[in-house]
Amino acid sequence: MKATIWHNPACGKSRATLELLQARDDIDLTVVEYLKDPPSRDKLAQLYCDAGMAPREGVRTYGTDAEERGLTQADADTVLDAMIAEPRLIERPLVETEKGVSLCRPPERVEEIL
Repeated sequence: MKATIWHNPACGKSRATLELLQARDDIDLTVVEYLKDPPSRDKLAQLYCDAGMAPREGVRTYGTDAEERGLTQADADTVLDAMIAEPRLIERPLVETEKGVSLCRPPERVEEIL
């Protein structure tokens, strides 16, 4: 199975999810450090759609000014524009497989799409 993780190596949840994926020998894994190589706006919109969540549900609030900016209540276009301008606003890790997309918080949620 192919899997892609949008990963931040400084994040413990992201590292734990990556370890779960790497521990399996049936996964062809692509790791994207999204702070260095952010997804396109269209890709980000598709990830949230496939995860069944609104972009505002994928906003990182810890360590950001997202709440002060109203991003947790904003419409999808506003949130996606903010995330593209500042990828640190993307909550992590997002994992995509042929079975779907999950925001893997807690990391064990990755099992739902494997």
